Parts: sequence; C-alpha cells; structure tokens
Amino acid sequence: MNIGEAAQRSGVSAKMVRHYESLGLLPRVARTDAGYRQYGDKEVHTLRFIRRARDLGFSMSEIAELLKLWQNQRRSSASVKRIASAHLAALDAKMAEMAAMRNALKHLVHCCSGDERPDCPILDELAQA
Repeated sequence: MNIGEAAQRSGVSAKMVRHYESLGLLPRVARTDAGYRQYGDKEVHTLRFIRRARDLGFSMSEIAELLKLWQNQRRSSASVKRIASAHLAALDAKMAEMAAMRNALKHLVHCCSGDERPDCPILDELAQA
C-alpha cells in the first residue's frame, strides 16, 4: 500500500509517517521503481503503536524505547513499566503544576474588579519581581 493508505489505516498523516521514518521509529520501507514507498500491515501496526503512544503523551525517545521493547520478545515487562511509571509521574507533576497555576489565576481574576479604573491586581502581580 502507498503512504496515503498506510497513513489512513494507521490514523496518522503522511507527513508524520515520513517524520517517524526519518527518526528511525519506522524502518525504511521498500520503494517501487518510481520511488514510491510501499507499506505493509507490519508498518501500519507499528504506526498505530506510535500513534497510541503519542496519544498517551510519550516523548519520541520514550516511544523509541517502547518500540524496541515491543519488538523484543525477550524483554522484561519491568523495563516497560519503568518507562510508563516515569511518564505517569511526570504527568502527575505537570497536572499539579497546572492546578497551582489555575488556582493562582482564578484568585487574580476574582480580585480584579474589571471596571473602568486603571488599578488591576492581575497586572500588579505580573509586575512583581
């Protein structure tokens, strides 16, 4: 199948298929005499794996590690869990950081009268050193 069909079947764009190939996440595929890439079910399956990993927020380097583990039948599931656990901890930290930012901004919005006067606690807070 061509790149467009592989992209459609996997749920990623043709541009991303090329990008994943350039990063080495997807092995180089055979080409026709005219130079068109030819993909098979194995490559589509790999692209779906990458897409699902991206949907969960894994970085490209984490995905590369996960792909190697997925393709290695002698892998240890502990290695996979280590990567996923580290990613989960990073997500938890990011969520806590965003919750703190939301609460601070919510408080500032509440404190601002939003009227015609020039004084504004939001700007005052942003201007503090």
